[in-house]
Amino acid sequence: MNATVLAVHSKESAGIPKRTRDSITLVAAHGVDGDWHAGPLSKHGSKKGQPNRRQVHLIHAELFDELAPIGIAVEPGKMGENITTRGLPILDLAPGTRLHLGESAVIEVTGVRNPCNTLDAIDERLLGQVAQKQADGSIIRKAGVMAVVVAGGVVRAGDAIRVEVPVDAAGTLQPV
Repeated sequence: MNATVLAVHSKESAGIPKRTRDSITLVAAHGVDGDWHAGPLSKHGSKKGQPNRRQVHLIHAELFDELAPIGIAVEPGKMGENITTRGLPILDLAPGTRLHLGESAVIEVTGVRNPCNTLDAIDERLLGQVAQKQADGSIIRKAGVMAVVVAGGVVRAGDAIRVEVPVDAAGTLQPV
């Protein structure tokens, strides 16, 4: 697997899109330095004040490729992710999988993003594409994964991503 960082993004305030940067700095147990979502406690909706399991948001560029043929144009950073990946099946990762980014950064995947209607600002069809309701009432979530920072470091576009699957990997990612 040739997984790489396609682009990195951050934003000091809430909302989307995030600004594309030359690099971002990940801070252990905190998140992306200077990003609104960083910190030990969540600032997000119903999770506000709880331990922050959403310090870093990753989206796979393959999602953009999937959306393009139906006329939904999305570019890196537009959906609010901190890291856009290429070549990494992030939605298939096991809970607790660690991703090594750049020279020293390590993040641990905590769950899938539970997207909300802020995506309607990009395209009114987008939320329905990344949160697909199934006949049985379940929802397939495709809007990326969330992670916490285990070890800090600088992350840049072009950095390789090394995947470390937990020895006792079991289960599927749940919304966080």
